[in-house]
Amino acid sequence: MSNSNFINAKFGKVVTAMVTPFNDDMSLDLSGAVQLARWLEKNGSDGLVLAGTTGEGPVLTDNEKIDLFREVSAAITIPVIANTGSNDTEHSVELTKRASATNIAGILAVTPYYSRPPQSGIEMHFKAIAAATGLPILIYDIPVRTGRKVEYSTLIRLLTTVDNIVGVKDAAGDVVETSRLISEVPDAEIYSGEDALTFALVCHGAKGVISVASHWAGFEMSKMIRHISEGRLNLARESHAAMLTSFVFETSVEAPNPIPAKAAMKALGLPSGKCRLPLGDVESIHAKADSVVSLFKTDYVF
Repeated sequence: MSNSNFINAKFGKVVTAMVTPFNDDMSLDLSGAVQLARWLEKNGSDGLVLAGTTGEGPVLTDNEKIDLFREVSAAITIPVIANTGSNDTEHSVELTKRASATNIAGILAVTPYYSRPPQSGIEMHFKAIAAATGLPILIYDIPVRTGRKVEYSTLIRLLTTVDNIVGVKDAAGDVVETSRLISEVPDAEIYSGEDALTFALVCHGAKGVISVASHWAGFEMSKMIRHISEGRLNLARESHAAMLTSFVFETSVEAPNPIPAKAAMKALGLPSGKCRLPLGDVESIHAKADSVVSLFKTDYVF
């Protein structure tokens, strides 16, 4: 078996949803963000998502986001995808316009959250964002956080009728539906949005993953996807198994994402800082972070 679908992925096969470093006073650490982005580029990341869920986008100001997009995209050679979506369509449109004037490669737009809009409203929301930019757009479907699934028929219409809506960050957890989507729209840029399902989704034809675990396991994640593409499923399963402990680590009721990811970066001596409230910090996760990063320490390039 050979799955070459991900090889032509627009944004790469391992895209890290990067944490946003903060200073001790909780201000944005732009120099730290650049340092972290460069480290990730050297450690298995083919692209980055900025100001997403893991990047604490909901607690960043628009100006902070634009500064982050501008500085990081200028400092690295891999693609930067900017999260500009929110539950306010007008706000999302304006931020998308501003972000598109920087050097980013694409836009991530999350399903409008909290409001629980109908599918017609969700569809119009994404079309409005698409009309505001010429950049390629990934829909971020994560119903556990937004309260609404982007229904299959809505995804099909958006992917087949809106030229610059090119794919989906799929965190809906339905492997069968994702397989159907890939079969019906084979050129779509479908990315796993959940690390633990990446093995399964790439086997079904997903391009790659937008990942949290690639903060500390970028090379292992890349190796797993390469093994799948070359038909070495036993080796791919070994890589998947090697990362399972860290998948459990990366989010929990006690310490939801991105608290563990920031703790992992701190364990590696990289810029991170605490999370802004309401997330804050969970001291007990730091010992677990040391243990997780030690599993991959022989891979790191500093």
